[in-house]
Amino acid sequence: MKNKKQTLLTALKIVIPLAIFVVVLLNYEKLAHLDVRKLIEAAPSIWAAGAMVLGLYAVKAVVFVIPASLVYISVGMAFSTPVAVALNCAGIAIEVTISYFLGKFLGGEKVDAMLRGKKGYATLEKLKSKGRFTFVFLLRFASFPIDFGSLFFGASDFAFPSYFLMSLLGIWPRVIVMTILGYGIYELIPMKYILLAVLCALPVAAVVLVVNAVKKKKAAQSGGEVRSDPE
Repeated sequence: MKNKKQTLLTALKIVIPLAIFVVVLLNYEKLAHLDVRKLIEAAPSIWAAGAMVLGLYAVKAVVFVIPASLVYISVGMAFSTPVAVALNCAGIAIEVTISYFLGKFLGGEKVDAMLRGKKGYATLEKLKSKGRFTFVFLLRFASFPIDFGSLFFGASDFAFPSYFLMSLLGIWPRVIVMTILGYGIYELIPMKYILLAVLCALPVAAVVLVVNAVKKKKAAQSGGEVRSDPE
């Protein structure tokens, strides 16, 4: 019985990436140029539209090719600002959760094979030497592709609670800014918007500094070795 389960799991680890590849290959143009606003407008109610957006984030977590900025901006234009920000933030939480557990299920070898050669793969290897807590935050704050990063973290057995927290703290600031600014972010941005981005980033930086300071203080009090980040 145990051997049958192991065989099934091994088969699934082969079939799932292959199925994702085939779906993306057959629908690449549609997915890469998805008209998110048109989908939202076709929803029969505001609640259905919101559910559709969250479902889109779930799909984005496994197909990898839907442009993130396209979703943020389109949602920002289709809903009122508070609703759009809430939907995008909730969607990010769903996305990083699904892709993390997909990576955990597939395992290191399968994920490494999927990511090797992708843009930014070298960045993962370089930042690996950083403490795990800081590593997650830096990668998220640096705009590394969300889903590829999540696959890597899941396959590398990063603790989910700290991964989830630092992912949201690293991603949410730019998501909020892009939701509010829309396509204006690609133009010459007025100083008030730059200040808005800075204000969004400050709480994130503050959290990281406070957490590190508390850890160092506790380590000093216990007389133990000070580590930069938890495993």
